[in-house]
Amino acid sequence: MQSRLKQLLLAFSLFVVSLTCWAVEPVYNDSGLAISGYDPVAYFTEQRPVWGNSKFTHQWQNVTWQFDSETNKKLFIANPEKYAPQYGGYCAYAAAKGSVVPSDPKSWSINNGKLYLNYSPAIQQRWSNNINGYTTRADKKWPTLIK
Repeated sequence: MQSRLKQLLLAFSLFVVSLTCWAVEPVYNDSGLAISGYDPVAYFTEQRPVWGNSKFTHQWQNVTWQFDSETNKKLFIANPEKYAPQYGGYCAYAAAKGSVVPSDPKSWSINNGKLYLNYSPAIQQRWSNNINGYTTRADKKWPTLIK
């Protein structure tokens, strides 16, 4: 188990290093969809990731956001900063470390009313050990990481 964790962390570190060489868009979008197509509002209202519906979309920060319902879409439009994930939806733990890495919408947490996504369940666990400390670091580093 310890060896597997070390391998995962090494792979994550190499991935981080490879990504920091390129310019980064302010919002991570996989195939043109923010949060890989998951509904950002549902994390707050249903306390779980919910796949969005292509019938309910909205353009914000030059990215398409999908929603599970018209109600969620309207909530997002009224206050996108409340529902959009921090650090553009990139991995929050990596942002705290000064890097930009894609996230897994199923590796998430809400802290102080803000949504944070992470690269994997293992990284999510590490993040959860010191959310406030990592958030403070990521808040300082994030503006220097995006284009």
